[in-house]
Amino acid sequence: MKIGVIGTGQFAGSFIRLWQLHPDVTSIVVTDLLPERAEETNAKFGIDGTVPTAEEMLASDVDAVAVMTQRWTHGELVINALKAGKHVYSAVPMAVSAEEIAEIIKLVEQTGLIYMMGETSYYNPAVVWTRDKIAAGEFGRVFYGEGDYVHDMDNGFYSAYQFSGGENWKSTASYPPMLYPTHAVGGVLGAWPTHATSVSCIGIVDDRGDGVFDREVSMFDNDYSNMSALFHLADGGVMRTNEFRRVGHPGRVHESRFRFYGTEGVMEQTSTGASWSDRKEIEDISELFYTREYQAERHTDLAGLDPELLHSFSSGMAKAHDRSRLPKEFEGAPNGHEGSHHFLADDFAKAVTKKTQPPINAWVAARFTLPGVTAFASARQDGARLEVPDHGPGPDVDLAAFR
Repeated sequence: MKIGVIGTGQFAGSFIRLWQLHPDVTSIVVTDLLPERAEETNAKFGIDGTVPTAEEMLASDVDAVAVMTQRWTHGELVINALKAGKHVYSAVPMAVSAEEIAEIIKLVEQTGLIYMMGETSYYNPAVVWTRDKIAAGEFGRVFYGEGDYVHDMDNGFYSAYQFSGGENWKSTASYPPMLYPTHAVGGVLGAWPTHATSVSCIGIVDDRGDGVFDREVSMFDNDYSNMSALFHLADGGVMRTNEFRRVGHPGRVHESRFRFYGTEGVMEQTSTGASWSDRKEIEDISELFYTREYQAERHTDLAGLDPELLHSFSSGMAKAHDRSRLPKEFEGAPNGHEGSHHFLADDFAKAVTKKTQPPINAWVAARFTLPGVTAFASARQDGARLEVPDHGPGPDVDLAAFR
């Protein structure tokens, strides 16, 4: 397959490097609104050239595109790519409106093309471990799950928005936390096979006074920096998620963390550890989730990145991960987001070349994204309980194709 990468900011290089190594990827080209960034990426990675615009990329002979642009632009670009007959890998979130999400699913159904959202929490070690335990019935009935994405603005987000937003970066740095919900929601629902049916959400108005999260400045009319949501789930259970951007917490430890409560077992993860318990015993399982093979010192693709973000873009694998399913070419390659990058890059290449839907396909991505879109609307209505749209489970995924 030939991949065209749209957007060559700070995140794109992590996946360009892996797709270069993947045995099913023959060629990579890139484009960016800033042509000099595309040229720098081309020279840095030694790929196969640049394309002047996204429109020309979609009219080219690439088989697939990877959308790595700013968060609120994904929906329109993905829709245009599917209409152009291209398979799509998209960074999170899927889109920022229910209408865009519905259109993406309709196009995937009509065309049979592959759409995949690159949600890192699906391969978070705690989620991988819990997914297997739930499938094996060891939790009994899961009735409550929690997922947090705790990332203070001071831990690298200011510099990231300044890099991508230009002189008007403050208007974009006010991006509503619940429109970036998948690092929390995707971890809970990536392990627990159900979906959200309704939500009540509270937003906390920011008081820093620095022009970020200021409704008069915000292009999103947003002044919430911290948000908490409570969801009712289709199987009768409950999910609670937090999206925090003003919080006294370091960036280097478990920004995404999860807890699951069942009638027969409980897994509780904190910033620094984790435990598994039943009615009689409790076991420290922290070692299963650590990704201690830190790679920043040999990850040359991250030059210029804010040091506070290095922990996200550079990590090893955890004991909970199954490395055996990955291409041998990935061994020792740069990784990130608690070991998830290798699995995400491999999933997309295999899905396209084997013509089979990936684990995080359009329907799953919608179930990870729509709860947050609806939660933001709920917060704007003082926590009113709103129904979460659902497009069904989608086709069965042939997991054997990804081993």
